[in-house]
Amino acid sequence: MGNLLAYLFGLISLVIVIPSTIPFLGWGNWLAMPLIVIGIIFGALSSSDGGRNFCLVVFLIAAVRLAIGGGFI
Repeated sequence: MGNLLAYLFGLISLVIVIPSTIPFLGWGNWLAMPLIVIGIIFGALSSSDGGRNFCLVVFLIAAVRLAIGGGFI
């Protein structure tokens, strides 16, 4: 069940993160970060690693985009 919740949180976060790669929409990554962290926690508590790994990939995409934009653009 935790793995399914991790995938769900990761998918919702990915829907937020993809449009946030457009310049001046980087604030969406800050909105998605708490959801990604919740997904990582659910994935870590489950017996399978797929959901956690998916959330970690989404987290990496959001973190790289924030680093490129200086954290706020």
